[in-house]
Amino acid sequence: MTMFKVFSKKSKSKKMNQEKNTSNPNNTSKKDNIIKIPKSIGSIKDILNQEFTLCSDFIIREVVLGKLNVKIIIASFDGFVDKKILAENIIEPIMQYSQNTKISSVYTLLKEKIISSGDLEELNTLKDSIDGILSGNAVLFVEDEEKAFKIGLKAPEMRAVEQPDTEISIKGSKEGFTENLLTNTTLIRRRIKNSNLKVESFKLGERTNTDIVICYIQGIAQPEIIDELKKRINKIKTDAILTSGYIEQFIQDGSFSLFPMVGNSEKPDKVAAKLLEGRIAIISDGASTVLTIPYLVIESIQAQEDYYGEFIFASSMRILRFIALLISFYLPALYVALISFHQTTIPFKLMLTMAAARQGIPFSAFFETLIMLFAFEILREAGLRMPRSIGQAVSIVGAIVLGDAAVSAGIASAPIVIVTALSGICSFIVPPLIKAGSIIRILMLISANALGFFGMATLTNLIIIYLCSKKSFGIPYLAPISPFRATDLKDSLIVVPIWAMFGRPHSLSHGQYSKRTRGKSFSTRRKQNG
Repeated sequence: MTMFKVFSKKSKSKKMNQEKNTSNPNNTSKKDNIIKIPKSIGSIKDILNQEFTLCSDFIIREVVLGKLNVKIIIASFDGFVDKKILAENIIEPIMQYSQNTKISSVYTLLKEKIISSGDLEELNTLKDSIDGILSGNAVLFVEDEEKAFKIGLKAPEMRAVEQPDTEISIKGSKEGFTENLLTNTTLIRRRIKNSNLKVESFKLGERTNTDIVICYIQGIAQPEIIDELKKRINKIKTDAILTSGYIEQFIQDGSFSLFPMVGNSEKPDKVAAKLLEGRIAIISDGASTVLTIPYLVIESIQAQEDYYGEFIFASSMRILRFIALLISFYLPALYVALISFHQTTIPFKLMLTMAAARQGIPFSAFFETLIMLFAFEILREAGLRMPRSIGQAVSIVGAIVLGDAAVSAGIASAPIVIVTALSGICSFIVPPLIKAGSIIRILMLISANALGFFGMATLTNLIIIYLCSKKSFGIPYLAPISPFRATDLKDSLIVVPIWAMFGRPHSLSHGQYSKRTRGKSFSTRRKQNG
C-alpha cells in the first residue's frame, strides 16, 4: 500500500508537470535564458533548424573564411535582410580573405578587420541569438566560438514617408509616421536635436515580441509619469501586440472610459511639440500611429496649424470647433426637448413651419430623431469601410437620396433631416471625440425626451462631474479649466502668439526636476533690448 501511494503521488506530479508544459509550450525557465552558444557549427545548425522547423522563409548561409578554412554560418529570415548589402559587406569579404597567417581569435578578426557594418552587436547566449533572428537581423555564428554577431541589415521599408490621411496639413509639415520603428524615431530626432531626448526600448507580446519605444525629454517630462508608464508597460502580459491600439487599452486610466485617455497622432511635428510640453510618446513597430500621454480633453480642439499662422484666426477657429462640438452633442436633444416640452419658447412663425413639416409623420419626435441618427451612423461607417474611391460618393449620395426619400415618404420631417446632418457634420470637426460624441448624443436625446431641458442639464452636470474625476497618469483631465490655472489658458480656447508662450503647461511641467519655461518672456526681452 505504501509503495502504491508513493507511485501514485509521483505519477500525479508528473502529469501536472506535463499539463503545465502543454498549456504553455513557450514556457522557458531562467536556465534557458543563459544557455551558451555551442562551439560546433553542426550543433548550431541542428538547434536552429529545430527551432525554426516548418519555416520556409528561414535561411542559413554557410561560408568558409578564406584560406583559414573556418566555418561560418549566417542565419536570417528572407525579406527582413537586404541581400545585396549582406553579400557585398559580409559574405564576400569573408570568402575573399586571403591572408594565411596565424591569428589569436577568428571572432576578433571578423569584428575588427572583415565585417564592415555600422550596426554590429555581440551575443553571448542562444536565446539572444534566436531573438536577434526573429527581430529581423542577420546573426553570424563562428566555429569554435561561444559568441555570435547580430548584424543590422534590415531591408528598407516599402512605404515611404508621406502625408497622413487622418491629419491633413495645409501650412505645416507634410510628413507622417510609417510602420517602421526606426524611421519614426528618426523623424522625431530630426526635429528635436537634443541629447536630452531619451528613447527607451521594450519588447511586448509573448509570441509577437513587438518592439516598442518610449520617447521623452529629460528635464521636461515628469519622472513620476515616466516611472508610472514603465510600470504599466511592464505589467502587460499578452500573446500579441500588433499595433499601438493594443498598448493604449492596457495603459489607459480606468477599465472603461467614455472619452479618450491617450492621445493619437500620425504627424511627427505634432508629437515633437507635445514632447516639448512634457508629454511622453509611445511608438510601436508596425504602427503608423504614435501614442502620447498624458492626454487632456482640451487637446481635442487643438490643431497643429494653430501655431503656424495668425493667433487671432487660430483662436477664432478653436472657438468655432468648441461651438461645433456643443452643436454635435446638444442639437438633436434640443430639437426633441422643444417639440415635446417647451413649445412656448419657439417663435410663433417657426412653430407654424415646424408643425406643418411634422404633419402626417407617424413617429414621435424622439423616435424620428433616433431613426435619423441611426441612419447617419450607418452611412458614416459605410463611408469609412468601403474603398476610398467609392466610399465618399456612397456616403454623400446615400445621405441625399435617403434624406429626400424619407421626407417624400412622410417617414421623417425636413427639420429633423437638417438637425441630424448638421449635428453629424459638426462632430467631424473634432475627430478625437467622434466616438464619444455618438454615445453622448443618444444619451442626451433620451434625457431630453424624458425631462426636457431639466434632463439635458442633469446629464450635462453628470458628464462634467465625470470629467472632473478623471485623470490621465495623475494629471487632471480637465486641466487647465479644472483645476483652474489662468497662466495655462493661453493655449486653451484661445491661442496667444508663440512669443507669449514662454511657460510650459503647469500641469505637465510642475515638479522638482521639470523645466517650466521655454524661454524669456516678451517683456523681459524688450527690456534687455532697450
